[in-house]
Amino acid sequence: MRLRSLGVALAAMAALLALPVAHAPAAQAADTPLSQGKTATASSEENAGTAAGNAVDGNTGTRWSSAFTDDQWLQVDLGATAQVSQVVLNWETAYGKDYKVQISADGSNWTDLQSVTGGDGGTDTLTVSGQGRYVRMLGVHRATQWGYSLWEFQVYGTTTGTPPVQGGGDLGPNVIVVDPSTPDLQAKFDSVFAQQESAQFGTGRYQFLLKPGTYSGINAQIGFYTSISGLGLNPDDTQINGDVTVDAGWFNGNATQNFWRSAENFAVTPSNGTDRWAVAQAAPFRRIHVKGGLNLAPNGYGWASGGYIADSKIDGTVGPYSQQQWYTRDSSVGGWTNGVWNMTFSGVEGAPATNFDTGPYTTLDTTPVSREKPFLYLDGSAYKVFVPAKRTNARGVSWPANAGTSIPLDQFYVVKPGATAATINQALAQGLNLLFTPGIYHLDQTINVTRANTVVLGLGLATLVPDNGVDAMHVADVDGVKLAGFLIDAGTVNSDTLLRIGDPGSTADHSANPTSMQDVFVRIGGAGPGLATNSVVVNSNNVIIDHTWLWRADHGSGVGWDTNRADYGLRVNGNDVLATGLFVEHFNKYDVYWNGERGRTIFFQNEKAYDAPNAAAITHDGVVGYAAYKVADTVTTHEAWGLGSYCNYTADPTIVQSNGFQVPTGSGIKMHDLLVISLGGMGQYAHVVNTTGSPTSGTSTTPSKVTQFP
Repeated sequence: MRLRSLGVALAAMAALLALPVAHAPAAQAADTPLSQGKTATASSEENAGTAAGNAVDGNTGTRWSSAFTDDQWLQVDLGATAQVSQVVLNWETAYGKDYKVQISADGSNWTDLQSVTGGDGGTDTLTVSGQGRYVRMLGVHRATQWGYSLWEFQVYGTTTGTPPVQGGGDLGPNVIVVDPSTPDLQAKFDSVFAQQESAQFGTGRYQFLLKPGTYSGINAQIGFYTSISGLGLNPDDTQINGDVTVDAGWFNGNATQNFWRSAENFAVTPSNGTDRWAVAQAAPFRRIHVKGGLNLAPNGYGWASGGYIADSKIDGTVGPYSQQQWYTRDSSVGGWTNGVWNMTFSGVEGAPATNFDTGPYTTLDTTPVSREKPFLYLDGSAYKVFVPAKRTNARGVSWPANAGTSIPLDQFYVVKPGATAATINQALAQGLNLLFTPGIYHLDQTINVTRANTVVLGLGLATLVPDNGVDAMHVADVDGVKLAGFLIDAGTVNSDTLLRIGDPGSTADHSANPTSMQDVFVRIGGAGPGLATNSVVVNSNNVIIDHTWLWRADHGSGVGWDTNRADYGLRVNGNDVLATGLFVEHFNKYDVYWNGERGRTIFFQNEKAYDAPNAAAITHDGVVGYAAYKVADTVTTHEAWGLGSYCNYTADPTIVQSNGFQVPTGSGIKMHDLLVISLGGMGQYAHVVNTTGSPTSGTSTTPSKVTQFP
């Protein structure tokens, strides 16, 4: 207990006797503050008799007081999100001369409601406006040699009456968790595969989670919207003696439509020495140890158009065979044999040397910036999400070192089918992360991710569908948001932008902790009519785009030049954005429009819109056809490696596209290993990049290449 002079003590008593019983303004005298009786915490407490809770107990004879230093705080948890309109601080003699009143959704990230300077104690009634669950007084300078002391800290406003969203819980009906002793395990895989093998535009969504251990005699065939993942912290914690297989029997041996599936975080010892993963776009193979070889072609070596490998170790040889293109990042391979048009590698131990003049290979020794995808794992019996750390100039796999952080599941809102956008946004406002379990989620409002370091992770290709023309998701211009593992499917009413990262005009530097989107896919049409002017717009700086497929459908339901119109695939306005594994196809205008400075792309795969009705429909500024990859004329620095664009103008095979790539020609522009291809003579390209590069011709499906531009 502090000691005071008699004069100070008498002054304090006089002040206390002069205080009214109620300290809210007269208009609210009968109201009970939202803060009363709620949980209060503080940076310090002078002693056991001046606890934080005394300031919110409604009793003006009890108080909270702090240690005798500046920079102390008192906060109250209102128990639910509230619209706060007024804060009343009833100071004891030891008052705050300078202080702030702040609000927060999560108790960690604070926004100022009001700053007070030169305060004189007594009762401060502050009119404010803000929304959040937590409110605090943050002391800056004390008025006395003692700490800060409040008889009452009262927060007024309104709440929706909605209880807070709870984190954690079970993973829902479409997550299948197994261990080596699970009865009829093969039958579980077979049952899901029978349903999903050919369900290209179906509604089923499934996630298999394999607890650590050894599984023998398994052949897990992976169909549409099916994911298989190990639950160990390292791939070798989950051993499969058998196969994890994607083939193309459902499509007569043609693997070009084996989309939307994934494998992650396990080791597999193939039954015959080589595993088969014959996929096309949106089928990531991550964090896997193949104790043998890997065949990327379907049985019979039919057509194939893929694909993506990251953070994986393949002890044997990878055989792409009929694969038209492929990107491999931060991995290790025992060998790589052949390839068709565009095989690109960055940070891959054992990768073949660049030979793009005469072959398909583009190889970078390291990846400039990378961060592996967050993943769910078991820590004992508790689910957690591991968030790997950023790597610079990476080469080889990130494991078993596992630099990064773990987030307990109770810090995630586990989103299940039927959840509303309002509840999802409430969870985000409370400071929870999101774990979307497999399902289809219709959104009647935009999902708003506003907190730095938020993780939004999907399982089993969880699918977000914006209704009534809303955008699906906006991410604020903050550090370190991680988006991963979900599909956005455009709704029937045009959305302006399906996914927006950063507000327009964003300028903050996020180089130390960039936002990333990984295995985030966009579809316009195919499952039915869909419309969106822009698929993805990146306004923030330093964003990492690691494996995306943005697809305006060329087949399926609801497909037509205007039926599933989508002008732009990816628009980049932020600076220092890096794309690794960029697949963008069939948009009505530019597939990629890059407006930010110092952008970099490692691997790009594109097909122009099949259904352009004629040359006039795509002619602009005297140019026939929108380039697949356009760097704005104002950009001075840009670099890219391993880029391919293909045309297949089935609606009008006489179209001659001016070029595949259009870029400025300054000294800071460096484009490496570009190609354009006419698929079977259905349309042609006049040039590769700008007016450089030989035209395609005939029906031979032979690439026209430029190895360096300018």
